[in-house]
Amino acid sequence: MREREKLLKNAPDALEGLDDTQRARASYVAKMILAASVGLFDAALNYLWNETINELRARVASFDVAYFFDLAEPDPARRSSLKNPEDLARIDDAKLMEAANRIKLISDIGYKQLDHIRYMRNNASAAHPNQNALTGLKLAEWLETCIREVITLPRDNVVAEIGRLLHNVRTLRLPEAELDNAATFFDQLPQDQADNLAAGLFGIFNPPDATPDTQDNVRNLWPALWPYVSENARNECGIKLSRFRANADLDRAQRARDLLDLVDGAAYLPESDRAAEVAQSLDELNNAHEGWNNFYEEPSVAQRLLDLVGRYGQVPAQLSPRYVNQIVYVFLTNGKGVAWNADPIYVSLIGKFDGVQAALALRSFTDTRISSRLQHELARAKWEELLDLVGPKLTGRRDRALLDSIRGFTGTPDQLILDTAIKRQVNPDTARPRKKARTNGR
Repeated sequence: MREREKLLKNAPDALEGLDDTQRARASYVAKMILAASVGLFDAALNYLWNETINELRARVASFDVAYFFDLAEPDPARRSSLKNPEDLARIDDAKLMEAANRIKLISDIGYKQLDHIRYMRNNASAAHPNQNALTGLKLAEWLETCIREVITLPRDNVVAEIGRLLHNVRTLRLPEAELDNAATFFDQLPQDQADNLAAGLFGIFNPPDATPDTQDNVRNLWPALWPYVSENARNECGIKLSRFRANADLDRAQRARDLLDLVDGAAYLPESDRAAEVAQSLDELNNAHEGWNNFYEEPSVAQRLLDLVGRYGQVPAQLSPRYVNQIVYVFLTNGKGVAWNADPIYVSLIGKFDGVQAALALRSFTDTRISSRLQHELARAKWEELLDLVGPKLTGRRDRALLDSIRGFTGTPDQLILDTAIKRQVNPDTARPRKKARTNGR
């Protein structure tokens, strides 16, 4: 009874953030409070999560679903079947949040908090009995989080401008002045948003139904954006080309090659078509890890990845950052338990890391998903094990110094990303060189 009273006492403060229109459509919030008032806290948390996901899908639908799908689903075969706002229901909650965070429809802090609520919703219930008891105060706090970080979060100006540009690229032939303005806009983009926009333009250019005007718009914008695109994002373009070929989608493969040729990007073509197989295995491993039957599904997928790495030697250089982060992510477990048959395979894969990959693994706490996963005790224990595995591979002075700083950090591992001194060690060169903005039109 006291827990119900705590929720009912604190809920009005959380609801103050909603205006009348938002309250009128927040039907699941009303159901949440009703369920909690009679002690059904499991149902209350489910209703709250349903409201959050519905609102997040609505934010995506009002922004640009095609752009969102390009970021949420890297597999070209799956991406081709995602077209309309109704298809958002086919994106699982984890991918929905990750892609929404990438395009800043939710903040980094919001993503981390929502990921924790998702974990509790999936595990702290009568269907999954454990030591994580639901309380009235927790539910009130999570209600406030979902309202603040999703329902009422104002849209970032950069995000709005990207949405407007993508809409115009698809529907208009951009005039000369618009192209010049876009070049100036690119110079102001944060790195992650420049990479996201590149993925969006790449996705707009490739479909068979892209109009000549749309393709001309992308051709004119692509050289102006390219100087601001990171090495990882450039390599991803080459990987997508290879995956188009692997799927026998030769038209899209040729269009992807045309874009790379437009910016003299031959250096970013994959080392071989093996890159497509490794990328496919990484996607399958992530899907297995996030699935309900992950303990059963993960080992066979992990073994296929181990076979690929063992058969061909080194991982293609352009895949290394993604490869390392994915291996670290699954090695840290889902926070609930260790996939015992997969864990030795992950240890073997980490054992094959070279010095560069070990340095990437050491810095993997800067990845939003990994930082969020490190909120859980089990993942923290696996993080210490990871440091023991990669430590002997680190020979560079900076890498050894960073390892010492991480081991000496007095907070929890998920807080490493917030420490100013450690962030300086991770990125000693914080200034990104800028190229001159395009001024000569087409």
